[in-house]
Amino acid sequence: MPDITVTTLVVLCLAAGAAGWIDAVVGGGGLLLLPALLLGLPNVPAAHILGTNKAVAIVGTSGAAVTYARKAPVKVGRALRIGLAALAGSMTGAFFAAGISSEVLRPVIMVVLLAVAAFVMLRPRFGRAPEDGTAPRVTRARSVTAIVLVGGGIGLYDGLFGPGTGTFLVLALTAVLHLDLVTASANAKIVNVCTNGGALAMFAYQGNVMWQLAGLMAVFNLAGGLVGARMALSRGSEFVRGVLLVVVFSLVAKLAFDQWNA
Repeated sequence: MPDITVTTLVVLCLAAGAAGWIDAVVGGGGLLLLPALLLGLPNVPAAHILGTNKAVAIVGTSGAAVTYARKAPVKVGRALRIGLAALAGSMTGAFFAAGISSEVLRPVIMVVLLAVAAFVMLRPRFGRAPEDGTAPRVTRARSVTAIVLVGGGIGLYDGLFGPGTGTFLVLALTAVLHLDLVTASANAKIVNVCTNGGALAMFAYQGNVMWQLAGLMAVFNLAGGLVGARMALSRGSEFVRGVLLVVVFSLVAKLAFDQWNA
């Protein structure tokens, strides 16, 4: 582990906790955690930052996934199938990532995110649980679409570019499987565990994980993830919807800032 001041270590741990909370509620914790690592450890190679980020994030995501699975109506088998498709997609995306220009992708993603934000604001019923409490019927065609397009497609995006993957998963699962936002978040966490696990395995194989730092930050990330999952379960879809809009606009602002600097 590199030499880190106590102040920097405290800030990184607090950022890990906040990122775990955001990730558990609606995804997008990397918006906070990655910049914190990059700013706090400016002399550490980027590959080590990314590997450490995955080692931290998978702990909080796993804790949130278990919490959701115990309380929310999650079909674990279906979520795992989507997760395996996402894992394959992310590996494919990572393979081709060197040939893709992020400067080209950023404006496209910003437009998509703004369209998503407008849709969510204009459709207040989007992602709410049915008033009669019944679970929506999901056809086989929609299940296959979720595996191929949501899993494979968003997994491919994760490997190619990455920012906002968890948020895209929540939105896509809500739309394709007619889930409420809380249940979609629960399923997204299981999918995220699969994609994070594949990426972490590759980073670990390459020796690009600072395990001591990751272990300490993971404790805070896990705590944040558990708190976030419980808040989402207790406060419902309207709470998740509000956090979702904040994260979407934050992601747009970050991408715009990166594009400006580029």
